[in-house]
Amino acid sequence: MMKTDVRKGLWISFFVLPGLLVVTLFILLPLFMSLFNSLFSWNQLLRGAFVGLENFRKIFSGYPYRERFLNALGNNAKWFLLTMLIQNTIGILFGYLLSRRLPGHGFFKRIFFIPVLFSIVAVGFLWGLYLKPTGLVNAALRLMGLGAYARAWLGQEEIATLSIIAVNIWRWVGFPSLVFLAAVDAVPADCLEAAYLDGVGEWTLFWRIVFPLIIPSVTVISVLTIIGSLNVFEQVYTMTGLDGSPNFSTDTIGTLFYRTAFGSVDSGNPEIGIGSAIGVIIYSLTFIASIVSIISTRSREVEL
Repeated sequence: MMKTDVRKGLWISFFVLPGLLVVTLFILLPLFMSLFNSLFSWNQLLRGAFVGLENFRKIFSGYPYRERFLNALGNNAKWFLLTMLIQNTIGILFGYLLSRRLPGHGFFKRIFFIPVLFSIVAVGFLWGLYLKPTGLVNAALRLMGLGAYARAWLGQEEIATLSIIAVNIWRWVGFPSLVFLAAVDAVPADCLEAAYLDGVGEWTLFWRIVFPLIIPSVTVISVLTIIGSLNVFEQVYTMTGLDGSPNFSTDTIGTLFYRTAFGSVDSGNPEIGIGSAIGVIIYSLTFIASIVSIISTRSREVEL
């Protein structure tokens, strides 16, 4: 019995240790290094004296870091709210409609998911061209007689971030659609049949029966949305660059972190300490928001 237990433990360790090693090297170690570096002053790439929480104080109260950080955080909040309200709502709708096996559902399932397979750099570069004043979007609007709606989509502060978010939603909406499709398909057929026999309408069927049973998938998508919204970088970088143009209106804490760590916000020199502090804040916000999301959605889960 003893030998069997030891052998079982060795097999478990054999499969767990590689994953644990990856998590340690690429998640835990960088996190602790960022926390360590945030507690020191830096002369470009040379670590200086221990300063405690001074770098965090600069972010929340020092000029111009406070203004830049709050502006970037506000943009990340826009990403989260619009992605949750638009992308995930559309995803649930598409997933539910596809589960009804309407005519052409196989075709639409592929069409919705194709953009997810595209490279984020390619998507950002192409849409950056399409959204230029002389780009494809404005040309299409003029062709349809809607030239009055043509805009410099990435050149106006009021709509630049919204334009990038719209592109991101277009790219990712297929993912939650397929996740929710799989979740709806997993709902026991006898529950749906019993509801239909009782004369339950489609909306009541979805809201009272289907939705509570797919809450685990809602939890997963919510957490992924939080992580994605707080770590926005590539889409903004490829469409408007690292400077948050126009006038920092597209800036996120990801692009602010990069500019600060590798070329300071105010001096042009790397600020490793403040950049590391921003990295720690990003992780902390992601962790806290994810836990809150898990707790709030788990409370609505039901079991058959």
